[in-house]
Amino acid sequence: MLAFQLKRFVPQIFKSAHIKRSYTAPAGYAKVTSDFVGSLKSIVGDGNVSTAEAVRDQHGHDESYHAAALPDVVVHPLNVKQVSQVSKLCNDNRVPLIPFGSGTGLEGGVNALQGGVSMNVTTHMHDIVAVNAEDFDCTVRPGVMRLALNSYLRDTGLFFPIDPGADASVCGMAATSASGTNAVRYGTMRENVLNLEVVLPDGTIIDTCGKGRRTKKTSAGYNLTNLFVGSEGTLGTITKATVRLYGSPEKTIAATCHFKSVKEAVDTVVAILQCGIPMAKLEFLDDSAIDAFNKFSNNDMHVAQSLFLEFHGPETGLEDQFDTVREIVEMNNGADLKTATDTDAIKKLWKARHEIVWGCCALVPGSKPYSTDVCVPISALPEVLTQTKEMIKKAGVIGPIVGHVGDGNFHVFFPIHPDDKETAKKCGDMANDMALLAMKYDGTCTGEHGIGMGKRDLLVQELGEGGLEAMKMVKRCFDPNGIMNPGKVFKDM
Repeated sequence: MLAFQLKRFVPQIFKSAHIKRSYTAPAGYAKVTSDFVGSLKSIVGDGNVSTAEAVRDQHGHDESYHAAALPDVVVHPLNVKQVSQVSKLCNDNRVPLIPFGSGTGLEGGVNALQGGVSMNVTTHMHDIVAVNAEDFDCTVRPGVMRLALNSYLRDTGLFFPIDPGADASVCGMAATSASGTNAVRYGTMRENVLNLEVVLPDGTIIDTCGKGRRTKKTSAGYNLTNLFVGSEGTLGTITKATVRLYGSPEKTIAATCHFKSVKEAVDTVVAILQCGIPMAKLEFLDDSAIDAFNKFSNNDMHVAQSLFLEFHGPETGLEDQFDTVREIVEMNNGADLKTATDTDAIKKLWKARHEIVWGCCALVPGSKPYSTDVCVPISALPEVLTQTKEMIKKAGVIGPIVGHVGDGNFHVFFPIHPDDKETAKKCGDMANDMALLAMKYDGTCTGEHGIGMGKRDLLVQELGEGGLEAMKMVKRCFDPNGIMNPGKVFKDM
């Protein structure tokens, strides 16, 4: 989510939500000394190294509910060579290193749990290296944000479709395997990254598919690219990404409709997908989410279980697709199907949808969002969503549900005041129960937010001891000193 939106709409959150903590480096990690800071300055320059508390605090948390954990020092490298030198310095001295992008994550992925160095790779490294319009791809440095990239691409007739809601950096999205509202048609970051430049902990610079390679497919050896996509900064630092682009659709139709029950809404989604209609977006908002949506974004939408839809394609075929969806909606007792075809109206609709988390926070003044993130096979969605709503009602808490139901992924946004420990515990227990429920139905504890520091115990239950140990073997191979983002994904090594 956009940090500036949070500061603008609920500024009180920033005054009380992040609790500053000091951490003692465990055995095996070295403390950051003045000599070490001097070595960092010799690499990146005095002006690109900071030990100021305000800067450290900014780099000690993301947008999650997790308490801030401050690094000892923040560095802003100018180029990949400096990233390599900083990495080698940290590795040689066994100092923790945390890559920092835009800080918009939701699982505490940038919190410096063991102190050390936070390396902000977005401040200076923001070049769009190349756009290959005829090949439908582009290459960017880690400071390139997705909205800026799409603005840059506008005149080419192409766009980058992955939309997690936040204006995240493209390389950061690769690090967390982000997805969002467009995933039902365009896939996630895993399907859209062609090559990565990565700096390993010892300073070695690699290209996961070979330098300059950007083919749509390859059978050349292990899939190193997807090993780093979703690695959350625990294996290396992504310093360049080559990603797929797509042609901008000739026409876009957005629509909303409403249902009396969760099952009717999800049955509609399943039927649409079974008909092979290539939907761009298929979003579910429950009645609580619509209520928050109306209050926050000044809408008057009918409060019910609702679907937000979007169609992309040529004008001639799009109307036929829409007519088919209209029939499916009516067959499942859906009502009030409204459309938007004007660009401004469509943007307004989806802007309000992306701001729903702040709408939920507005229901509890001074609160901070606790966001869940589970994903199940689509056939299990009606049962899992229904049980989730029952859990929320039984607990007596506010928990609007929003889902990327086209790919089985949904979230509950719990607005929690930092001083309300009782509600925080209830919501934490419920989030855990939701993850276990998802796994019971062959799902996952995270569809797009990642493990970070919040779901480490759940990862053990999802993968089993054998799977987890295999992942730890990979971690030890790339990062034998354990300096890369310690405490994330794995609770211990």
